Amino acid sequence: MIAYVTVGADDLARAKRFYTAFLPALGYALTEGPEGLSFVLPKAAGQSAALPDFYVKPTFDGAPASAGNGGMIAFQASGQAQVRALHTAALAAGGSDEGQPGFRATYGPRFYVSYLRDPEGNKIALFSENPAESSRDDPPPVPTG
Repeated sequence: MIAYVTVGADDLARAKRFYTAFLPALGYALTEGPEGLSFVLPKAAGQSAALPDFYVKPTFDGAPASAGNGGMIAFQASGQAQVRALHTAALAAGGSDEGQPGFRATYGPRFYVSYLRDPEGNKIALFSENPAESSRDDPPPVPTG
């Protein structure tokens, strides 16, 4: 199980604007400190922590932050409408588009996803596989009447 993910940021205010555009809608709470931004999921009384935590911090070695080639962090949304709304919010908060919301043929009939880059260039996916929603392979509705 993944316990936490950390990305580097040179401008924490800019990173905060980007990540708070969508992570709170996915249930993450923000704590700020001198070490950076900590986004955690709520913990119910008597339960272990919900994982993973997500951290945005200055780089440990002081060199400029950079995005890994081939690395991506994916956050699960509740449905297709939330993917679209959060993609729009993240773009308005300084992200860049890497793939508009939609189905991707490679990942199955219900995999609805959008791709973004945060202000430092880290690739972010917002996705839903909600079985209650229609998929691209669902037959069209049959007219009644």
